[in-house]
Amino acid sequence: MNLDVLDNQHSDEIAAFLAVAAQGSFVAAGRLLQRHPTVISKRLAAMEKRLGVRLVERSTRQVRITDVGASLEQRLRAAIGLIAEAEQQASSGAAEVRGVLRLALPAAMGRLWLGPMLPEFLKAYPHVSIIADYSERLVDIIDEGFDAAIRIGELEDNRLIAKKLCDHRRILCASPAYLERHGLPTTPQDLSEHNCLRFSGLASFPHWRLHCGDRQHTVVPKGTLTANDSESLLAAARADVGILGAGEWLMSRDIAEGQLIRVFPDWQLDTTGGVYLVRPSAKFPAATVMAFKAWIESRFDHGPPWVAARLAAMPIS
Repeated sequence: MNLDVLDNQHSDEIAAFLAVAAQGSFVAAGRLLQRHPTVISKRLAAMEKRLGVRLVERSTRQVRITDVGASLEQRLRAAIGLIAEAEQQASSGAAEVRGVLRLALPAAMGRLWLGPMLPEFLKAYPHVSIIADYSERLVDIIDEGFDAAIRIGELEDNRLIAKKLCDHRRILCASPAYLERHGLPTTPQDLSEHNCLRFSGLASFPHWRLHCGDRQHTVVPKGTLTANDSESLLAAARADVGILGAGEWLMSRDIAEGQLIRVFPDWQLDTTGGVYLVRPSAKFPAATVMAFKAWIESRFDHGPPWVAARLAAMPIS
């Protein structure tokens, strides 16, 4: 596509030509564009020289559009109409909640917590359709054309606009049967005597960096299962295989149901980080993106859904 016709000089020439064609004189065209008539005349002459054709016949009192000029005027006005229509359509798209929303979601959290909530958004906005990509990889939402993403942990891409939805805590848990067989560890140093289920996607892998207030302790746990899939590690923890270090969101239901018990409840694994909604730009965001932003924030207003679900599952004393 040749974009030379869109530069400022050519745009000024086109504006001058259309003004002369509409007003019938350089003086009237100058008043319309708030330019001296000689400026209008020079721009029109430059356009004629560039195109190699005469667009107007000049006389001392008025100008007359040539046949070629009349044809060009008609086509230019039609083109301007298409541009105005395109701009109006784009502006309407920015103000109306409709269209396709492309979301990048973390695989395990997305399946467990975010995906089940999306039908509520679709019911609220029936003219929106969602394309959701579930992946544990760090998606480049700008290069890959996503409208928004949910990220877990620490943010590094400063090209993105981020809204923190909640804190993110990683904790240690094991099943009651495992702890009954192998004993409950009382200090982080005791982990060396236990089978640990290790998530290879952890930023500090293979280390477990434990924090309790100002105290810190780092261990390199050993275990019979290492995986990049959180849900497979959760299944192993349920099956009494070992101690799992993972996000609170992953184990919240199992803790509430008594299938898992926290180990070192005063300690956290790795840095806290957060759960974030990220999007490419804050400038001229589409209404669909802003509607999703407001909706997902409302779902976290009273805390993350996994905490709310755990509290709801607890018996009333």
